[in-house]
Amino acid sequence: MTAIALTIAGSDSCGGAGIQADLKTFSALGVYGASVITALTAQNTRGVEAVHVVPPDFVLAQIEAVARDLKVNAIKIGMLATSAVIEAVAEGLKAFAGVPVVLDPVMVAASGDALLDEDAVATLRSLLMPRATLITPNLPEAAKLLGSAEARDEREMGEQARALKRIGAKAVLIKGGHSEGPKALDLYLDEEGEMRLEAARVATSNTHGTGCTLSSAIAAELAKGASLREAVVKAKAYVTAAIGAADQLHIGQGRGPVHHFHALWPKRGP
Repeated sequence: MTAIALTIAGSDSCGGAGIQADLKTFSALGVYGASVITALTAQNTRGVEAVHVVPPDFVLAQIEAVARDLKVNAIKIGMLATSAVIEAVAEGLKAFAGVPVVLDPVMVAASGDALLDEDAVATLRSLLMPRATLITPNLPEAAKLLGSAEARDEREMGEQARALKRIGAKAVLIKGGHSEGPKALDLYLDEEGEMRLEAARVATSNTHGTGCTLSSAIAAELAKGASLREAVVKAKAYVTAAIGAADQLHIGQGRGPVHHFHALWPKRGP
């Protein structure tokens, strides 16, 4: 059987994040990728210039078309933009009973541009968090989901992970890439307890699409049959290597993408 992962997310016209990053990640990890587009962004490596939200009924039509034909093994959800789109996605997920879902609560682009309406945060919490197998917020996103200040250290990250679990998340991976220091620490929490995932921080500005890539890598590993903990560990290793190879690419004039195909393309640069 061919492992299939479905991404439900926004499109990034410069190809470094969103649907494009997800499909590249699926392919790099040996998984067939299907997609449902929730929004179109006019975007480059310097920022988001415009956003066009796909009508919710068409988002649902895309999901239902995939469900009628493909045997999907895992789902990644990214940018959703509005409450109405979130409601459409929640309705569409009913066709995928038992399929693991990785929810990346995309709220703000790395450039600082808003990608989720303020009034949609509560809808995300109530409709999608309980359905997700795993949520993967970064530090600002975890704070927004909880209506609190950003975690400043590992202890506060743990407190926020437990708080997210109390309000409906089955498992939580809080990404610490926005923190300072020589190590990039992510904190994972499920019913078995906490797990630290630490990697040396790479000295590069080319980190566009890192969060999308991590969540889609987890979904890809789940699609291939890995346990959730195994999928998280393997995905962290993949993203760390993709960031480490990012400077082999020379894309755009701003924050460039990670190198999704670092293990497949010939090595370039010094």
